Amino acid sequence: MSDKELEALKQKRLQEMQKRMARQEYKKETKERVDSSQILDKIFRGRAWEVFNAAKTQFPSLMPEIERLLVSLALERNIGEVEGEQLLALLREIGLQVRLNTTIKVLSRGKIKSFSEKFKESTMQK
Repeated sequence: MSDKELEALKQKRLQEMQKRMARQEYKKETKERVDSSQILDKIFRGRAWEVFNAAKTQFPSLMPEIERLLVSLALERNIGEVEGEQLLALLREIGLQVRLNTTIKVLSRGKIKSFSEKFKESTMQK
């Protein structure tokens, strides 16, 4: 074999190895994402997913690290069930002011109304 053929063969093998490594890395990342959501699903209770997803959209650069920490704590069995209120308190404790959409509903005469609708009705009747 000439030097050019040998060099071309080396380049081809190098490219194949790089492609194979990239595929393995992609599979690993995908598996980690699936595994982390499954693990968090086992410990999250109540509105924890709502809080977590709101925090993820509001703080996209910080939440992957927090997600990894929660998953590692869950795997090490250092934390058990996490309620939405507990997760919100934890995030606020570390300085993330997560905003949640909240509504107050009132049962009035057999119908569920928002608090603002009920308030409008009561002020209009007077």
